[in-house]
Amino acid sequence: MQAVASHVIADRISRISISSTMKVAADAERLRSEGVDVVDFSAGEPDFPTPENIKQAAIRALDQNFTKYTNTAGTAELKNAVCQYHARHFGTSYKPNECLITVGGKHIVFNTMQALINPGDEVVIPVPYWVTYKDVVNYAGGKCVFIQTHEERGFALTAPMVEAHLTPQTKIVLINSPSNPSGAVVDRTDFEQIFRLTSERGIYLMTDECYCQFLYDSEPFSIASLPGAKQTVLVAGSLSKTYSMTGWRIGFGLMPAEIISAMTKLQSHSTSNPTSFAQKAAVEALAGPQDSVRAMLAEYRRRRDFVINRLRAIPGVSCAEPRGAFYAYPNMGVVLGKNGIENTLHLAERLLSEAKVAVVPGEAFGTERHVRLSYATSMKELERGLDRIHEFIVRNS
Repeated sequence: MQAVASHVIADRISRISISSTMKVAADAERLRSEGVDVVDFSAGEPDFPTPENIKQAAIRALDQNFTKYTNTAGTAELKNAVCQYHARHFGTSYKPNECLITVGGKHIVFNTMQALINPGDEVVIPVPYWVTYKDVVNYAGGKCVFIQTHEERGFALTAPMVEAHLTPQTKIVLINSPSNPSGAVVDRTDFEQIFRLTSERGIYLMTDECYCQFLYDSEPFSIASLPGAKQTVLVAGSLSKTYSMTGWRIGFGLMPAEIISAMTKLQSHSTSNPTSFAQKAAVEALAGPQDSVRAMLAEYRRRRDFVINRLRAIPGVSCAEPRGAFYAYPNMGVVLGKNGIENTLHLAERLLSEAKVAVVPGEAFGTERHVRLSYATSMKELERGLDRIHEFIVRNS
């Protein structure tokens, strides 16, 4: 069969690349299927099972044949549950017409960019950034404007740093706190100053709250709780990490009704509605007991401390302490330029092929000397993997 000519593929597809995290996970899975003993630190996926009460809610929905189409924007029950959850935890006051249910948190980010970004509009994004941000902005025809944060300051983001990158073309400032991949958290005072900057200029401030319940030294907070924030703050939320529901694919957005309406129009021609019985499970997750969230956070804190100590014990390796989420972002510059390791792409390939450890290269997140390790895995796997990384770094530095 004749190969498809490259010019047949739409130009917009050339603006994006395959998700680096998904590629590394697929490479690791391929090796495991061949019988290779791989320690996988690549996927940002909790190793905990979905809590039993959530699974039972889905089973009840199936038993009751709740398997048909729902409203494109999500069931009224789930939209109410999202609004009530956000009000209970953060003191906001969203209404169902300001809420959209999506097929995972990534979907709400994609929909938002498609609904708001015109060619040439600028989206300000701190570095390091989650891999998808750059690609969804590019796909929409927008321009990414990157803010370089600094490892020695814990990748902290401040209002002056944001202000220096605002222009008349700025449409959105996009903040993920806690951050994937660094675990950095924007301090509440800094976040409030950033909100004042953006709101005064009519710029949207998008807050990706995917990891908002996993904070190690501060209380969960949403910038959307500030007076007047609903006009320009765009909330992206997900149940994937908080409730270990990655495969259920339920996310949500809380935004002005006009934007929700525009995204609903888009969603009506893409996914139709989120999966019906997964929405029933999501209602239970948000409205039911929250003990599982606290238990996961306690375990992530224990793992965080272990991982950071082990990484810092490797000669030449440094690592800013994550203040949230479940990722470590160590600086592996000590081996770059040695033994054929030109960059972190090569480093990740060599770690996988030689040490049998899967990590994600920093190039995927906008930096050149780091790799991302997810510690959302067992202590046994963390010990085995870090032993292998330590040995590899010592051998090649």
